[in-house]
Amino acid sequence: MGMLKVSIFSGMAHPHSQGNSMRCPSLGSVQRSRRRFLQHVCTTAGVTSLLANCRQPDLAPTDHLNSPTSSRFNWQQFKGQTISLLLNEHPWTAGIQPYLADFVAQTGIQTNITIVPEPEYFQVMENALQDEFTPIDAFFLPMDSTAYRLWQASLLQPLTPFINNPQLTETSYNLFDFPEGFRLAAMYPPAVNEQQLFGIPATFEAYILFYNKQLVNQYLDGEVPQTMEQLIDAATTINQLGQGDIFGAVMRGVPSETIIDTVTGLILNCWGNAPSPLPYNVWFAGDWQVPQFTDPKIVEGLTAYARLMQAGPPNISEIDWPQATALFQTGKAAFYIDASLFGPGYEQTDSAIAGRVGYKQLPRSRSQSTSLTGHWLWGLGIAQKARYPKAAWLFVQWATSQQMEPLISVATGGAPRFSSWLNPSPYTEAMDIDYALCVQKAMQTSRPTVVLHARWNEMALAIAETIQSIYNGTDGQLAASKLQAQIEQLIAQE
Repeated sequence: MGMLKVSIFSGMAHPHSQGNSMRCPSLGSVQRSRRRFLQHVCTTAGVTSLLANCRQPDLAPTDHLNSPTSSRFNWQQFKGQTISLLLNEHPWTAGIQPYLADFVAQTGIQTNITIVPEPEYFQVMENALQDEFTPIDAFFLPMDSTAYRLWQASLLQPLTPFINNPQLTETSYNLFDFPEGFRLAAMYPPAVNEQQLFGIPATFEAYILFYNKQLVNQYLDGEVPQTMEQLIDAATTINQLGQGDIFGAVMRGVPSETIIDTVTGLILNCWGNAPSPLPYNVWFAGDWQVPQFTDPKIVEGLTAYARLMQAGPPNISEIDWPQATALFQTGKAAFYIDASLFGPGYEQTDSAIAGRVGYKQLPRSRSQSTSLTGHWLWGLGIAQKARYPKAAWLFVQWATSQQMEPLISVATGGAPRFSSWLNPSPYTEAMDIDYALCVQKAMQTSRPTVVLHARWNEMALAIAETIQSIYNGTDGQLAASKLQAQIEQLIAQE
C-alpha cells in the first residue's frame, strides 16, 4: 500500500499572507464560525465511534461499499503520482480520514495532505492558489462568492471536461444525483449556456424549521404551523404565555452580515418559483443597476424574520447562532429557523431535547403554495496550477461518489447527494428519520443563497440592519425603501 502524508497547519502566519489578498472579508468570514459548531458537536458526541460504525467489521478495506470501482474503469491509471490536498479542519475532513488509505490502495496515488484550522483556512487557501511555489492539487472549496472570485482570477480548473471524459469518470458517478441548485453554485459564467462546473458539493446546510414537540403540544395542542403567518402567530402566543421563561422563537438577531444566508432562505421561501438567477439571486432584477429590495416578496420575508425575532427573548439583538442554538437546546424556545446541520447535535444522548425535536421545511409564505428554502455548500475543487489535475480529479470523484459520500457524511449530517438520504447506509442509520425526511425534501426546493458581487458583505449588513429597524417598530415597506436607497447609493459608488 502506498504512503499517505498528513500535516497539520499550525496556525502561524503564512509566509505569503501579507499584502492585498483576493480574500473577500464578507462571505469568507460569514461562514467560518458557523462551520465550527458542527465540529464541536461531532467532537463532544464522539465522532470517532460514529465513524467506526461506518465500517462493517467483516468487510475488507477495499470492499465495494468503500470503493467505487468498475471493471471497465482504470483507477490505477495515475499510479505513482502524489497529489497535494489542502483541507479545512472540518467534520468532513475528520470523516474522510479513516478511508484515505483505501483511496491510496485503490488508485496507487499518494496523498500529501495539509489540514488548516478554519479561522486561517480561507487566507491560506487563497494564498496557496496564487503562490506558484506552494503545491496544491485538490482543496476544500467554499461554494459561494469566494469560489466565484477564484474563478474570475483563473485559479480554478474546470471540472466539466473531466466529468465528460469516460476515461476519467466512471459511468456510475451520476453528477445529477446532486440537486441542480447545488451544482449551480459553482457553474460559471453564471446564467449562460456555456457554463462549466468548478466545484463538486461535499457537504451542505439548508434552512429549515426546528420545533420543540413538547412545547408545541403544551401550547398549541400539537398543531404545527403550516404557513409562515401561522408560525409567527403561534410563536407570538407562546412568547406571551411563557412570561419570560419560555420563548416563542429564537433567531440569529445580531445586526451582522453573518445572518444573511438564513435571511435569504426566508426570502426564497417568499419568492416562490420566480427566477432568481445568479449572480444576482433575488435581490437584483437581472442587472446590478436594478436592485429590487422593495419587491413585496422581499419585504414579506424581511418582515417575517423581524416578527419572529419579536417573539423571542428580549436580548435577541445580541444573539447569534451559538446563543440561539444553545437556547433552543435548553428546551426554552418553541421554534428556531436555521441551518439543517444543527439537527444531528440535538439528537445526541447528552442533548436536553433529544427525541423532542421536530423538523419541518419552512412553512410556506402567504403568497406561495409550497415551501422553498436556500442552502450553503462546501465542495471540492482543483487548482488551475495543479501538477496532477487528472489524479486530483480521481480523488474528488472517489470522495464524492455514491459509495463514499454516505460514509464520510456521518460526520457532517449534510450529505449533498439525493441517494445518500434515500438508500440504506451507515448515514441513514445515523440520522433521525424525521430529520432525514425533512432535509431530503428541502434539498428538492433549495436554491443557492449566494450573491456574486464584490461588495455583497456591505449589502448584507444593510439588510441585517433593516431587519433590526423593522424589529424595533419601523414599517416593513418604509424600511425596505430606505434599504433600496442605500443599495442604489452603494452601487453608484462603483
